[in-house]
Amino acid sequence: MFKLNLKIALRNLWRNKSITAINIGGLAIAMAAFLILMIYVTYETTFDKDNPHYNQIYLVGRKSSAFQTNFTPPSLSKEIKANFPEVEAAGTIKHNFFEFAINKDANTVFAKKHIFIEYEAAKILNIKPERGLTQPAGDEFIFYLSKPYMETLFPGKKDDKPEMVSFGSKSAGHIGKISDVIQTDAHSNIDFDVLTVVKELGKGENYGYNNYFTYIQVKPGTDVALLTKKIEKMYRANTAKAFGELDWKEINSVNVFLDPLRNLHLRPTAGTDTNYKVVLAISVLGLLMLVIACINFTNLSIAQAAKRAKEVGVKKVMGVFRYQLVFQFITEILIQCIVAGGVALILAELILPAFNSLFEINLNIWHNNTAIFWQLPAIIIGITLIAGIYPALVLSGFRPALVLKGNFQTSRQSYWLKNSLLVFQFAVAVIFIIGLFIINSQLKYMRTQDVGFKAEQVVAVKNMAFFTDPKVFEPVREKIMQIPGVKSVTVANAIPDGSKLGKNGYTAEGKKETLGFMDVDFDYFETLGISLKEGRFFNRAFKSDTVNSAILNESAVAKYGLVNPIGKTIRGCSIDYKIVGVIKDFKSEGFENAVEPTIYSLNNPCGNAKLEILIKIEAQQMSTVLESLKRQWSSINKLDGDHFRYQFLDELYGRLFKKQEQLQAIFFVAAMLTIFIAVLGLFAFAKYVTNARNKEIAVRKVLGATDLQILKLLNSSFFVIVLTANLLGWPLAYLLTKKWLETFAYRVDMPVMPFVLSALITIGLSLLTVSIQASKSVKAKPVDALKYE
Repeated sequence: MFKLNLKIALRNLWRNKSITAINIGGLAIAMAAFLILMIYVTYETTFDKDNPHYNQIYLVGRKSSAFQTNFTPPSLSKEIKANFPEVEAAGTIKHNFFEFAINKDANTVFAKKHIFIEYEAAKILNIKPERGLTQPAGDEFIFYLSKPYMETLFPGKKDDKPEMVSFGSKSAGHIGKISDVIQTDAHSNIDFDVLTVVKELGKGENYGYNNYFTYIQVKPGTDVALLTKKIEKMYRANTAKAFGELDWKEINSVNVFLDPLRNLHLRPTAGTDTNYKVVLAISVLGLLMLVIACINFTNLSIAQAAKRAKEVGVKKVMGVFRYQLVFQFITEILIQCIVAGGVALILAELILPAFNSLFEINLNIWHNNTAIFWQLPAIIIGITLIAGIYPALVLSGFRPALVLKGNFQTSRQSYWLKNSLLVFQFAVAVIFIIGLFIINSQLKYMRTQDVGFKAEQVVAVKNMAFFTDPKVFEPVREKIMQIPGVKSVTVANAIPDGSKLGKNGYTAEGKKETLGFMDVDFDYFETLGISLKEGRFFNRAFKSDTVNSAILNESAVAKYGLVNPIGKTIRGCSIDYKIVGVIKDFKSEGFENAVEPTIYSLNNPCGNAKLEILIKIEAQQMSTVLESLKRQWSSINKLDGDHFRYQFLDELYGRLFKKQEQLQAIFFVAAMLTIFIAVLGLFAFAKYVTNARNKEIAVRKVLGATDLQILKLLNSSFFVIVLTANLLGWPLAYLLTKKWLETFAYRVDMPVMPFVLSALITIGLSLLTVSIQASKSVKAKPVDALKYE
């Protein structure tokens, strides 16, 4: 029986080649998209999953009404380990905030992601050098390099002996030993190319040095909420001891949180959840495309019911049971799904390189993805059951007496189901179209909106020299300014590329608030084209500017409620600053976060070293100036003279839009695929509807109906379906896109045009598709349809 059913199935599929091709093609495209998106989602949701203590590791952070941060004091990990027995291990990490060169003969690499890590933290995070993790003795520093860096510095190295290298400028003579190599994992939250393991970080530094990360590993079964409260209580008590001048109200305003390792990549407590939202959106898109393909399959299978009715009637008369018919139709559907699965794998392999390029990752369908060996068969079986059970039951349920008399007619229930499935398909297409247009609108707004500073023609130079005092940087600035084409030069501890600023408490007019702080130099605001609202910029003519002058942005002034702020005093870091200017807010962190209240000063004992050199260059002389800087850099900046490296500031700032641009690309592809699949289904469905009405069309033509009237008649029902889909899709699209837009502090108003365009596109495609199919029946001679009557 199985052999017979298989032959019948293959024969039927071959006889209806066009419908079979549409079914298999639609399924294959949807399955390929689903496979790629699910591989990506699996990749994004399994960061650090290979850590044996994945569910017991937490990052300690602090938050209040003014800030949320993962930065903690260096002693916190030791205090937690000493006081709470439920904590199995605790360790500290510190990220190096500047790049430096590592040299071996003619070979050089740059430590772009250098991490200082305590031995205990390295064990918690499962960091394993090739020869094993060595515990440092005393104040010993043990250096490890990533495998790619080691291969660059020591090409062809066969042994595992330690190697000597020089750090920084070759002329500086800083020599060190690379102890071992580590096979780094890009699929981890702890990403580095150079690792320095020490026994203890931050010796002698108190609770004022909040620039470390504290990781803890708790014992299984630990009440994390209770542990959080206990750590918070200890932290507040130790803060009070360290800073006697703080009142308890201020101390108690700071809360401690424990952020699970599993959340750090997608949903960090102190950070953005943009990654999570993109992954969630991609998951939904992939699932919806698969559902639409299943709907398409189901609709087409039901649409073919009339063609298979007599076959079913004859078989039932011959004694075939209903379950045998169900099995036969399921077999046909399974064959199509298996073929579609094979085609989907080929399509996925072809599409994956472009997807990897878009998301800057290296996914592989087969490598490190053993789940596909059960996922793909599960998808095929699932689609077979979901898309095949109902059509099989409909086809096998025909009554032989009726269908053999020629009185077969699909049930009203099937009619409503087919129309409902079409409505659902187009409703999803409508949502994707609207979503795509609104994402485009927001991205266009982000690219064209005035961000408050001018990044064009500004070059950010990579630098190793620390410029804490304006006098130290002045000779470097003068040498750069002598190059023709250079308009201005400055240095700061950060650049407007989305980087988070350090925070500190400042008091003005008796009111204490937490502000972000920036350590800048003369010409910082002029180089970036930042607008002055009132007062003045820093000026070399005023000696006090290098001692205690400060500039606030509009948000900082508003936070304190200052009226006429120029000349007033604001105190922080044990300095009474005099406010000499107020600048207009500029979006240094992009459009997702509101502008942070910030104070700018030349002298800040609590700040970081000024490392970021910014050079404004005339557009016409850009290449000439960069060549001159490269040639003269060894004499301009001796500590960093071996290597002149730079980046364009507008490119760095543009990276803030990357996740949204990726979402835009995925939405574009999803919208196109959804429309394509929906139109394929509509085309095939329209073919069956018009074929079923051939005699009706012939009679109407005999009675004098025009071609236009018949086309109008055939299109009317589909017009209602698509219009209904729009009416259903609009509210959901509005809610989803509104929710997405709310993730931006600065966004467009909800536009109306995408909703209008979605209706025009879907209705236009529907009319075109149905008209093309119906035109064959309209042009046919009535006698061909009526000659047997």
